Amino acid sequence: MHHPSFARLAPAVALLGLCGAACRSSEGPSAPGPSAPAAVEPLETYPETPAALVLDGTAFDTALKVTLPPESPEEYEGLHNVFHLSPNIVSGSEPHGAEALVELQKMGVRTILSVDGKVPDGEAAAKLGMRYVHIPIQYKGVTQAELGEISKTFRELEGPFYVHCFHGKHRGPAAAAVGRIVLDGASRETAIAEMRQYCGTASKYEGLYHDIATAHIPTAAETRALDFDFAAKRLPQGIVGLMVPISRANDNLDALDKRSFAVDPEHPDVDPAQEARILLQSFEAALELDEVKNGAADYRGWFQASHADSAQLLGALERLKQGDQAATAEASKAWAAVKASCTACHKAYRD
Repeated sequence: MHHPSFARLAPAVALLGLCGAACRSSEGPSAPGPSAPAAVEPLETYPETPAALVLDGTAFDTALKVTLPPESPEEYEGLHNVFHLSPNIVSGSEPHGAEALVELQKMGVRTILSVDGKVPDGEAAAKLGMRYVHIPIQYKGVTQAELGEISKTFRELEGPFYVHCFHGKHRGPAAAAVGRIVLDGASRETAIAEMRQYCGTASKYEGLYHDIATAHIPTAAETRALDFDFAAKRLPQGIVGLMVPISRANDNLDALDKRSFAVDPEHPDVDPAQEARILLQSFEAALELDEVKNGAADYRGWFQASHADSAQLLGALERLKQGDQAATAEASKAWAAVKASCTACHKAYRD
């Protein structure tokens, strides 16, 4: 698909554009412009953080109080559900493959913010002059700590920003909404309207809507004081920390196994291969820990077996995604093996 080309704007011009956005916000919520991002340096001053909304009903319902002009998502090679929410912020799916990163480079993107659990390919992005920041968030909402890190990323790194989760429909748009508020001066009403009316954030994720509408969005002074290193990949520390993504992926894969690994329409962002990839990455990280390397032979062996079986699971699920129905049985077998190793390890070392 053809995409607009963008000239590089000087910081002063970018500041003028942001001031205009803030002025429009004071007159009432405004819809995003059609222009795509231009490279801009971080600003020295930012729009004031708007007060929390007082909701009359759900935040999802409140997202209809501002009527946005119809917009259809843009589709590119390896990029889906793409919306240019402002010259500074683009929301969309995970970049799938090198072609997708090239498309982002063509758009002028300088910083890619991932809020998905999967570790992004920061090195591939860096080769194209783009920086990755990884802040995984959950579907149930955005914590105060995550709001601080996301706000600091928008305020202190070079834009334009491309913000994504996996499909670009739920968690990514919520993070993009933070950027619209702290960087563009958009109202909270407009930010949640874009989540619902453009990006398609589902009503079942009321927590995401509620936090964007009502949570404390850190001020510029608060994010300036925040100690955050903008890591390109984020995995919990230690075995205890790694049990969080492992347990979450375990629950999702258990439910998917009961559906022969078909995506649940009620949870379309829970992709089988994606969950297996998160599991594999978590076991890879575990194998690098001293407590595993120096642990008892059976303890270390169960992690090694789980890692190998997770790789088998991912391979089978990727083939299933390509239409190889015979891979379903292999995926179930590999998943059973992962669970068996986890159960044995837990029985010996946790239970």
